[in-house]
Amino acid sequence: MKQIIATTALVALTTLPLAAQEAEVPEDMSEGFSLMEEGAKLLLRGLMSEMEPAIDDLKSMTDEMATLGETMGPALIALMAQIDDIRHYETPEVLPNGDIIIRRNSDAPTYVPRLDIEPDVETGEIEL
Repeated sequence: MKQIIATTALVALTTLPLAAQEAEVPEDMSEGFSLMEEGAKLLLRGLMSEMEPAIDDLKSMTDEMATLGETMGPALIALMAQIDDIRHYETPEVLPNGDIIIRRNSDAPTYVPRLDIEPDVETGEIEL
């Protein structure tokens, strides 16, 4: 048993210097790493140039959505003030003349209008 422990300790001690040595990279392999790094850079540059038009389109679309929100926001708030809960209404129906009808469900509770919201007669705006 002592011989096995002594042999194991001897093998462990002789392999320690091997583990402490740094692995030397041959020059041709370091050149390969730099070529791979350059290839990765070129790939990423290509991806960025391909994505640039899509990013610009996304920016313009978000600008349009912000403008739409600014113009439609007050109208949507006024509409939501006139209806109590959207779940009490059926799907909108478009008539042949272009009118849109939104019918209230027959099983919906009685509608009680909000009297605290009055439109401004001159501008048509509603003060919230």
